[in-house]
Amino acid sequence: MNTQEFYTNMKTEQDKIRENIQKIKNRIVVFSGKGGVGKTMMTINLAYELSKKHKVGILDSDVTAPNIPKMLKIKDELRVKDEKIIPVEHKGVRIVSSGFMAKENDAIIWMGPLRSKLINQFLSDVNWQDTEYLLADLPPGTGDEVLTITQSMKPNIAIIITTPQEVSLGDARRAIAMAKKMNIPHIYLIENMSYLKCPNCGAKIDLFGEGNTRKLSEETGVELIGEIPLDIKVRKGTDEGKIGVLEFEESEFSQKIKKATEKILEVSQ
Repeated sequence: MNTQEFYTNMKTEQDKIRENIQKIKNRIVVFSGKGGVGKTMMTINLAYELSKKHKVGILDSDVTAPNIPKMLKIKDELRVKDEKIIPVEHKGVRIVSSGFMAKENDAIIWMGPLRSKLINQFLSDVNWQDTEYLLADLPPGTGDEVLTITQSMKPNIAIIITTPQEVSLGDARRAIAMAKKMNIPHIYLIENMSYLKCPNCGAKIDLFGEGNTRKLSEETGVELIGEIPLDIKVRKGTDEGKIGVLEFEESEFSQKIKKATEKILEVSQ
């Protein structure tokens, strides 16, 4: 392939992505500067809370560590119909993930260009039908896949997930800087594992500190829309494939997620 053919193919691919993805009015990317902050769990719960009133899709764009099928205990496979990939539907939410393409516990050892190519195919060749909200669960950090999907998806909302720990906040700061450079119109912070309620007396326990994410919000001008508690029932339920906002609707965890989605709805197109 010569240089001209390469750029022609690239333009054709980008045109397909633009045509396919722009049918979805609200495109949301969920960032985390580092792993281990509960980004995927937050993506799932935000998506299923939104799905109570809207048609929602999840794009699991962490190609080498696709955790969404595992967390939801889904063992389905992607299908193709009329040359379009059909998302797996689970409790009303449409999901696409490389986890549906590999056997459980298989390692997906792909170089960066291949991972980016698959992400672009998910954006251009998936039949999202009448999806109103598409949430992309991004890999941790600010690497190739994150850049690929934010450039191609052109999201109107970015949500940065952090915990109150200083090391996590430093990485969240870098994720905020990237979201701003990508000119994403609405950028928000969610603090996960914000506190724990004592199961015996109900006292609030700040396991990882207090007020640090609020300070980051003030310094960066990025609104903090959720301080989500660590809930033992929700955590145990997640290990069993249960979704917090569906199984424990009255919990403080679910109420905080609901409040965060109200902000998303407020700025939706």
